[in-house]
Amino acid sequence: MNASEIKIANNEMREVSEQVLKLAKKYGAANAELSLNRGAGLSVEIHKSQVDKLEYNRDQGLSLTVYMGKNGKNQGSATTGDLSSQAIEDTVKAACNIAKFTGEDKYTGLADADMMLSDSVNSDDLDLYHPWDLTAEQAIEITRECEAAALGFDKRIINSDGASISTYSGIGLIANTNGFTGIMPSSRHSLSCSVIGQKDGDETATNDMQRDYWYSSTRVRAELESPEVVGIKSAERTLARLGGEKISTRKANVLYSPEMSRSIIGHFTSAIGGGSQYRKSTYLLDCVDEKVFPDFIHLHEQPHIKQAFGSSYFDKEGVATSNRDLVVDGVVQNYIMGSYSARQLGLKSTANSGGTHNLTLDSTGQSFEELLKMLGTGFYVTELIGSGINGITGDYSRGAAGFWVENGEIKFPVEEVTVAGNLKDMLQNIVAVGTDVDLRGGTRTGSILIEGMTIAGA
Repeated sequence: MNASEIKIANNEMREVSEQVLKLAKKYGAANAELSLNRGAGLSVEIHKSQVDKLEYNRDQGLSLTVYMGKNGKNQGSATTGDLSSQAIEDTVKAACNIAKFTGEDKYTGLADADMMLSDSVNSDDLDLYHPWDLTAEQAIEITRECEAAALGFDKRIINSDGASISTYSGIGLIANTNGFTGIMPSSRHSLSCSVIGQKDGDETATNDMQRDYWYSSTRVRAELESPEVVGIKSAERTLARLGGEKISTRKANVLYSPEMSRSIIGHFTSAIGGGSQYRKSTYLLDCVDEKVFPDFIHLHEQPHIKQAFGSSYFDKEGVATSNRDLVVDGVVQNYIMGSYSARQLGLKSTANSGGTHNLTLDSTGQSFEELLKMLGTGFYVTELIGSGINGITGDYSRGAAGFWVENGEIKFPVEEVTVAGNLKDMLQNIVAVGTDVDLRGGTRTGSILIEGMTIAGA
């Protein structure tokens, strides 16, 4: 959509939201909140140059929650993809009828009105909306070029697991009966490739075959890596895994790649999530003001970075976002909460209904090569398998693949091992965070080096 089409869509969505909230009041709701979404996208998948899937989608939807009863604490929800007047009225009725049968929950309801975004801000300032008028023919050509670059890179690349491209642009609106309305247009584009390699290049052989992939993802089409770059990177990563070896069980230092480091941060944010805290189902219970990391760790949110995937002026309840510290000098500053979990804990929302916003782990200044030198002899993890995490005890055990490093140099690929420890110890034993930050998601971190983990091998 161009600027004029966006303006028309914004006005139409505002009219629908006003209609829905008026109907909710008409049918007895004390309060109500809704989200509206409208968008369109194209995705193509190919395998050996042949189109496996070509999909164009144009979607829209309404999700409504109402609060009814004497104290406005009986909740009912309903959704619809039909935005005709009759369908909207039926959806509102359904949500109100459901609320009549639910029990009262004193913690439920809209976010506090004084916490909602009130300043006159323009979501366009975040520069998140860059639609790509990609045709099916162009998409097929790009994915074929990407796959061909991978297959032609080396004779040991013997097969393709496919290449894919997708683009999606849309508008999201949030509104409630406290008078808040927020609109957020955004786009996302991605290109990926996965190939199979075989050590001697003989595709009839079955020994030592490996698969790996690469992808590029951005809000701005011009910043997407080229088909050739994505294809070649997928081939290089696959070739690097050929000749994988098993290692014996031992204690060793472990370096997580940026993509894998996200999961370490994710385990921590899950532990300090409001839901985990009020349910008392976390290994970091009541951890505010507790020193969980080394002194040099600074973890914070930056919700207003232009073009970033986690950027927004407001969370899913309309609460205003702002730059916020989660960990300073290794000490936990606050939990991650929406209104419901905050009330359970007797606290205030941290504007995290729906998740964090550009969660950033500051680097300690080392490049990847310098981290390898710091690792010395140990395990560089590039893939994690399974989800052996106990959120209550912090016990950690995951299948892994990657590379064995000696004297700061990668020696050979490693497969079929398990990395294990306890998350509390792992967080305390972080030695360094690299400058090789991966920006393809809502958590921004470089490689993380952790001392003294157990590697279970042959």
